[in-house]
Order: sequence, then C-alpha cells, then structure tokens
Amino acid sequence: MIFSLAFDPLLPIPVIAIAGAGLIAVAGYSVIKRSRGAVLRSAASLALVAGLLNPVLQAEDRAPLKSTVAIVIDKSQSQSFGERTKQTDAALAGLKERLARFRDFDVRIVSAGEATDDGAQASTRIVEAVNNAFADIPPSRVGGAIVITDGQAHDVPADPAKAFGFSAPVHVLLTGKDGEKDRVVRLIESPKFGITGKPLRFSYRVDDDGAAQGTPVKLTVSLNGERMSEETAVAGQVAELDIEIKRAGKNILEITAEPLDGEVSRSNNSAVATIDGIRENLRVLLVSGEPHAGERTWRNLLKSDGAVDLVHFTILRPPEKQDGTPINELSLIAFPTRELFVDKINDFDLIIFDRYQHRDVLPIIYYDYIAKYVEEGGALLIAAGPEFAGTASIAETPLEPALAALPDGGVTEQAFFPRLTDDGKRHPVTRGLEGSTAEPPAWGRWFRIIDVQNPEGNIVMKGPDDKPLLILDRKGKGRVGMLLSDQGWLWARGFEGGGPDVALYRRIAHWLMAEPELEEEALNAVSSGNTIDIVRQSMAKETGDAQIISPSGATSTIKLTETEPGLFRGKLKTPEIGLFQIANGELSTLVHAGPLDAPEFKSIISTDTVLKPLAQATKGSIRRLATASDSIALPDIVPVTRAGESFGANWIGLRKTDETELLGINRLPLLGGLIGLALLLSAIAATWWREGR
Repeated sequence: MIFSLAFDPLLPIPVIAIAGAGLIAVAGYSVIKRSRGAVLRSAASLALVAGLLNPVLQAEDRAPLKSTVAIVIDKSQSQSFGERTKQTDAALAGLKERLARFRDFDVRIVSAGEATDDGAQASTRIVEAVNNAFADIPPSRVGGAIVITDGQAHDVPADPAKAFGFSAPVHVLLTGKDGEKDRVVRLIESPKFGITGKPLRFSYRVDDDGAAQGTPVKLTVSLNGERMSEETAVAGQVAELDIEIKRAGKNILEITAEPLDGEVSRSNNSAVATIDGIRENLRVLLVSGEPHAGERTWRNLLKSDGAVDLVHFTILRPPEKQDGTPINELSLIAFPTRELFVDKINDFDLIIFDRYQHRDVLPIIYYDYIAKYVEEGGALLIAAGPEFAGTASIAETPLEPALAALPDGGVTEQAFFPRLTDDGKRHPVTRGLEGSTAEPPAWGRWFRIIDVQNPEGNIVMKGPDDKPLLILDRKGKGRVGMLLSDQGWLWARGFEGGGPDVALYRRIAHWLMAEPELEEEALNAVSSGNTIDIVRQSMAKETGDAQIISPSGATSTIKLTETEPGLFRGKLKTPEIGLFQIANGELSTLVHAGPLDAPEFKSIISTDTVLKPLAQATKGSIRRLATASDSIALPDIVPVTRAGESFGANWIGLRKTDETELLGINRLPLLGGLIGLALLLSAIAATWWREGR
C-alpha cells in the first residue's frame, strides 16, 4: 500500500480561492483589531475553506512488475560448425531452467541470423535482434539480454554505447573453442561481364584467420565445374588470375584453396564469382541466288539485329550470262569466293544459302570446305526454293554430307498452313510461336514446299501431308537448318494477317549460332535468395529427378515436373549458402544460393573481439561456454538492482525494475460527511459563544 493526500474540490478552484481570500481577510482584520473570538473566527474560516477543498486520504494498492529479459539465439550458418549447435542447445536449456526460478523476470527468446527465402538474413544482426526483442517494452522495464553466439556479428555500430535504447546489461555467451583457425578465399576484384574468347582479370586473397600468414597455398581454379588450372598463392597477399570465358550466358568461376590443418570448416575455402559471358557480334554470311520476292526477308531481319554483323552477296551475273563487258565498267563487284570460303570461312558463325543453286560461281571444291566447316563447328542454313529440287541443286555437290535432307525432285504447290510438329511444340526454336496453338494456326498460308527424302534431326514444322518444312540437325560439332519453302516473305508482307516471321527466323539463326537459351537439351538453375529454381529443357517425354549436392556435401533429389511441352521445373528451398551442384542425366550445372559475398562466410572462427566492446558498453560480460573438458560452463543468474554490479566470476546479473502495476485505489474524505459538518459547526458555535461573553 502507498498512502497519499489528494484534494477533490467541491467547487471550482477560482470560486474557492475568492471565498477563501474573503474569509481570511475578515479573520485577519479581526485579529488585528483584537476582536473577541477572532482566533475562533479564523479557525472556522479555515475549516470552511478546507471543507470546500475536500481533502482525501488515498491508498494505492500496487504490485511490482517483472523485468523483461531477452535470450538471443544466433542461428546463422556459421553456428552449425563443430559443436556450436550442441553448445547452443545446452546453454539455452540451462538458461531456461535458471530463469524459471525467478518471478522477477519475463523471458523472451528470439533468433538472429536465421536465413529467409529472400536471403535477407545472410548476415548475423545481433544488435537488431536485441532491439526488436524490446521494441514494445519501456526502457525502465528492460532487465538485460543474454546472447548465445559464436561472436561473429555484422551490425555492431562504431559507437557501441549508442547501440541500444535502454540501460541494462547485455551478456554474451560464446560457442566454439578458443584458438580456432580457418582458411578463407576472398575475391578482391571480380568482373561481372566478359567477352567470350577474351581473358578477364580477377584478384583474390587467401587468409588464414587465427593462424600465421605468409605460407604458400595451392589452389584449384574451375569454370562451370571444369578444372581450368592450378595456382599457388601466399596467405595474406593479393594474387591475380586471368580467365578466358568460353561461352555466352552465365558462367561460374570457383577458386578453391587446399584445406588448412585443423581449420573450423572448409565451407569458405572457395570463392565463387558469376560472370555473364557476352559474345562479340555474330558474323553471318548471307549468299542469295537470283533475285526473288522474299530475297530481302533474311537481309532485313539480320540487319536489324544489333548482335549480328552481316556480309551479304547476291548473285546477279552468273557465268553463263557473260556479255563481254569489261569488269571495270560494271557497277557490280566480283564475288570474292576465295576470300570468303577459304581464307575467312572460319570467321563466320553462320552461312546462309538463300535460294542458291550451283552455277559454277563457286568452284566445286569450295562446297567441300563448307561441309568441313560445319563438321568442325560451323553453322549452315538452307533457305530452299524450287532450284533446290532441280539439276543445279547444291545437294548435288560435296555439300551433301552436311545437309539434313535431300530433295526427291518434287515441288508441292498448294495452299497450306505451316504447323508445328510434336517435336516443334517442345523445341525452343518453335515452342510458343504466337498463333501456333490455334487450329488452324492463327497466321497466313504458304503456297510452296520442297519435297525431301531421308530427313535427319528434328522436324519442327510441317506442311501439307505432314511433309517436312523446317528441319534442325547437328552434324559433327556443327549445326544445320533447312527451311524447305521460300514463302516466308508472305508473313513479312502481312498476307492473311501475316505471321511470326521475325521470331521464327531470329530463333533459327540464333539456334544455329549456339545461343545457350535455345538449346534443346539444357539444364539451368537460377537462385533467388535461398530458393533455387531448376529448369530442364528436353525433347524427351520424361527426364527423371534432378540430383543435388549442397555446399555441405549433403545429397538429395528434386522431382522435375513438366510445366509446358519440353520444359520441366523443380524448386529447392535451402538454408545453406554456397555453391550447389545439380545434375540430370548427362547434364549438370552449378548455381550459387544466397549472396556471393555473404558476410557470414568472411570469417567464421569463434571470437570475442567483435562483441566485447558492446558488452562493456552495457556493463555486461562476455565469456566462453566451452571448457577444457568440452563441457558447458554456464554462469548462475542473479537479480540485481540498477546501482549494483551486473556480473561476477561465475554469475551474470539481470536488472530488477522499480516499476509497479496499479491494482486499485481506496479513498477516504477527511472533511466530508458528518465529520466535516461537526467540525465546521463546532468552530462556528465556539465563535458565537466567545463573542457572546
């Protein structure tokens, strides 16, 4: 009980003040004049004023409030090394048991550094976790915090005294062992983009945390899972490395150091960089036969593609049309056949023959050069017209082995809708072409198709009577495409609503030039935070499960489900940060989950260096849990006042609050009711009696 005197005026204070002033003035005048009964009159006046003020004796019934104590558990990935998780669990259980003995504390348990789906908690934010635990608690009711961690925190401010908005001790209990050591590879400079075929320079450093620097370290350099070289670096010194990016698209560089004897973990012995490979402008040689209605279709498309350098020749003056006009008087230029098909043929990423026929413009041996060019990795596209079925067909030359189909001499001329085959619905070149899902397709008709026999590869589009219209095939290391109609220009001109000629022609050209996103058999993985999306492109109806190897070495499988023709997908959510290996059949890929430069892996040894200033600034303590015998040395809990010490050799203190909770109020009027009336009447009666004598 807490007693106090309060006033509950019966009239407004200004009224009481005016009345009291008048009564006191009269009483004072009486005293000065020494009137009979002046003292009693003054007492009666004061009693009247006191009665109007209505004094009340107030008794408050209060109960003491509890102090709020936070136990912060570090759940970052570095806490999984060694015996740290076991030590954390044992310490938490012991603290719960000790704190349960006291009625003075309200205990809250919060986590720090726990991974989320978006990877936002890739660092250990101890200060943030403590402040969040007390966000709804007045500073006067904060009893303190106990943090169980390996000592690696990434949000300690430069001035630890300003870290918290309360005045209570923060105690740190360290997991791990004293004197730990660890080897870590850190990237210093890492380009994000690189041109394929040209070297990129990287710089890195190997650090032996907790051990002597300056020792030589052997490293392995891998690109996209393939070992590139072995290097030697000196621990603590920056080293440089030149890497040549071989393919367009995403490339993953991994620099792995040999283990350090007795190190805490090998999880950060590798540094990973993701580089987007960019191909220099693709070089295309387009050779057109005699002029025709769709001659400029391929030219316009390729000229509009900023990624393509086009060299285009049209044969306007074949040998049989020689008329004796001197060359220097012609406005035409001679076809530089030797320069194109002998000296510089390997400089081209794609050769297109657009309605071209053999008319002795190219020496017969040059077709053999083109066939070898394809066999060794080049790309060839035949955009065929009626001449492909004639006696001057290029199929009658040494180019024949490089072709995906041979003409049978026939040409079908009738109206038809180009349609996708079953393979075409799965192939990335033709899958999802606008208008392809309708029946008939929502595009214009064509009117001519070249008949072929013995087609090889994938027939992705068909004409009337299921005749092959578009064939895509691989020859040796190279690729061949055959578009068996010269009617594509009808789509470009908008005939019967036109069609997706730009998308189709561009995809054909880029597939032939081996663009990664158009591979018909591919395995890709993309990470977003701690979620990995796996995409398998395949012409097969089933692909089976994907095999996963995590950074820790754990293996698992993910079911791949077909979401649309030719595309199989799977999703993996993981708390681990690092490089994952994913395989399906003969295909494999790498993907890095979480931030590439996660603070959590920059240093993982258990240390008191980071959090010691924070503990000292709050008058808390920092001590290690593990003992020499690997047992847990958990300190006792002692409630302390705000003025007392907050830790000792084997104990830690938590503040008790002075705050109380109001349960009820009892009020007793001192001059109210019969008591006040009796006192007032007695004073007035005594005044009358004294004045009447």
